[in-house]
Formats: sequence, structure tokens, C-alpha cells
Amino acid sequence: MRQLLANKVSGTLVGVWLLIPELLRLGVWELLCGWTRQTGTRIEPRLALQLVNESALCVNAVRARRCLSQKGFELANGLPFVASDRAVHDLLNERTVADTRALQIALGRIRATTGDFSGRLLALDPHRMPSASKRQMPQQRPKPELPARKCSQGFFSIDATTSQPLCCTLASSGRTVAQATPELLEMTQQILRPAPGQALVMADGEHFVTELICSIARQTPFDLLTPIPNQPAYRRQLREIPATDFVHRWAGMATAKKIFRLADDDQPLWQFIERDGEIPEQYRYRGFLCTADREEVDALTKHYPERWHAEEFFNLYQDMGWKKAGTMNLNIRYGRMTTTLIAQAATAHFRQRIAEPIAGWTATHLANNLFRGLDGDIRVAADRIIVTYYNAPYADRLRQHYEGLPQKLLADGINPKIPWLYDFQLDFRFR
Repeated sequence: MRQLLANKVSGTLVGVWLLIPELLRLGVWELLCGWTRQTGTRIEPRLALQLVNESALCVNAVRARRCLSQKGFELANGLPFVASDRAVHDLLNERTVADTRALQIALGRIRATTGDFSGRLLALDPHRMPSASKRQMPQQRPKPELPARKCSQGFFSIDATTSQPLCCTLASSGRTVAQATPELLEMTQQILRPAPGQALVMADGEHFVTELICSIARQTPFDLLTPIPNQPAYRRQLREIPATDFVHRWAGMATAKKIFRLADDDQPLWQFIERDGEIPEQYRYRGFLCTADREEVDALTKHYPERWHAEEFFNLYQDMGWKKAGTMNLNIRYGRMTTTLIAQAATAHFRQRIAEPIAGWTATHLANNLFRGLDGDIRVAADRIIVTYYNAPYADRLRQHYEGLPQKLLADGINPKIPWLYDFQLDFRFR
């Protein structure tokens, strides 16, 4: 690798080097060394770092059919080559689901200290990815209009205020939402460590399961808000609520709050009812169930609409590695999704630093126009690696954040020596 740097590298993948400062700020190298249980002198953490950078580039095809080498990509991982599929398979297969969960929790705690999460409004979202696995498994519809097919199920916990993911878990299509949610909330609790009643978890209709709702109410510090299914029995119950129980909020909108108990369980819950319309014959009702006695107007009109920020997250980032699935080996898939989570954290910080319009680009747009779209060269000068970009878009903004990088990192209290690049420091030039 030192010889390659001495010879000066020129390529179109040097844009991925812009993520190195964000990886340093997040402590990613230490996280990967802990996950692989290897020291920084070994190759395993560098192989894991390659997976992180692949996710940033939205690369999900077979490595043998790609052209990532000799363009500066491999050097960003501290390697003189692009690792093969077999090497990456062996790396991921040796890491257990428990190891990878610990990595997610450690990453989440770091992000919590940097202000990536507000910790007040959380969204639970099941995310089904079409799978090419040959295994026999129950088939599901990723969307109602699509035919049933094999799916890998991801379950995400997302901060609804910042649209940033706290953690995720994975299962085959045979696992239900009710089975996966307790594990997801346990990880979320370890990351945020909320006080009882501090965080409101907003779910969808799939989470309306008696055992799940009661276990969240009794065993977690979270409050849960979920829609009541639009079934005949519940519709009839809503229509039978006396008009005097509703409080008129504004034109066409009234709300009510009632004690509610699920069948075969005495756990007291609260039912929030929203009534739309002014003419009795045209009333439309919508019911929600909450495990805590909260202000129903805020819950229905301010908090629950924030849940749809989860869709903004998937629209921006799913191409990084959450759009489709191959193998159903959970060690491998879980490890791959988690390295994607690290890449998402780094790119999210990069977006915040550079601001609009880059902050609103999808992951594919960002990868094609910056990380794999910048032409430049890499060379060594004394103890520094100098990355020079030619005709980069938004050069003035990039120059503000990346020229003189060692001094900027020191000002933030971060060691500018890059451990996976053999303690070289990194600096950028824009021509």
C-alpha cells in the first residue's frame, strides 16, 4: 500500500475518502476492531471497513463483476486490493448475531452523544426486502399490489424527529412483528436509556397484538401508540360512543379519550378517538391505542404524523443495502445490514456538514455524483496523504470543511492520525 501511495494514484472513486473524517469522528475503527475481535494490525477490521465503504457507494452486486480496484477505493480501506467475496463471506459468517447486536448498540450510543437522536418520538417500521434465497420459507407481499415472494424481514427503530435509525434487527419471513419487536425495543432501550414515559413509540397496525402491547406497557419504559384495526367490531364500538364524550377541537375535528381493556387482559390502556366531519351522518372515526394517559390532541395531530419520517429515511437510504437480500444466513445478512448502518451514519454526518442541496440527495445520487463521481489523485507528502480533487461540485463548501483537515480534527479533540492508514494524516486539495 505504501508503494501505491508513493507512485500516486489517480481515479474516480477517490470521493469516498471524504467519509474518512466522519469515520474518525464516529470512532468506527475502534468499533470494527471490537466487532472482529482483532487488533488494528490484522486484516479483518480492514475487510469490515471495505463493507462500510461499499455501502456508501451503493454497491450490492457480485464483486467479481465490479470495477472498484485501481481507482483509490481499496486504499481508503487500508488495503492494496479489493477483498474477494469469499474473504468477506468468511468474515461475516464468523460474527454471530449477538456480536453484531453489540456493535449496533455501541454505534447507537455514540450517535446519541453526538445529538443524532432526540429520543422523544420513535417509529417502529417493518421493512421487507425481496430475497433471492433458495431456501423454503413463507412468502409475503412486499407491497399489496405485488405478488407474494420470498422476503427477508428487517425491523427498524427510527428517531422520528431526526429521521435517523437507532438500530435494526433481521429475521426470515416466518417471524412475526410481535416476535421481533421486543428484541428491537430492548436494543433501543440500551441505546437511549430513557426514563419511564420519556419516549413515545409509534407503531403501525401490525403491532396491534395483545401480548405485545401488554408486555410493552408492563416491561419497558416506552409508551406505545398504535392504530386500532379497522375491523367491524371496532368500527361499531367507535360509532356507539356518545357525542357528549367528544370535545370539539376545530371545524371538522373532535376527539375523545376513554379507558380501554383488551380481551383476556386487565391492563388499563387508553383509547384515543378522532372524529372527522360536522354532519352526524358523515362522521368518520379513527381509533388509536396508547399505553399511557397522554394528551390525545398532541398524540393524534403532532406526534403520530411524525412517524412518516421513517418513509423519508428509506427513500433516502435504502439503496445502501436495505433494498434487497440474497442469502438468508442471518450472521451474514445481519453483519451486512449493520455495516450499512455505519455507512449511513457517516453519510448522514457528511450531509449535515455540507447542507443543501446535497443533504436532500438520495444515497444513489450522492454515491454517483460525489463518492464515485469525483476525479482526483492521491499521493504522500511527508506524514500526510494528500487527496486532490479536480472540478469538484460545491468546491468552496467542501474546501471550508476539508482543507487543513488535521487542524480541524485537533480542534474537535480528535487524533488526526488514521489508524487503518498506518497513522498517516489526511488532507484535501480542490483544484
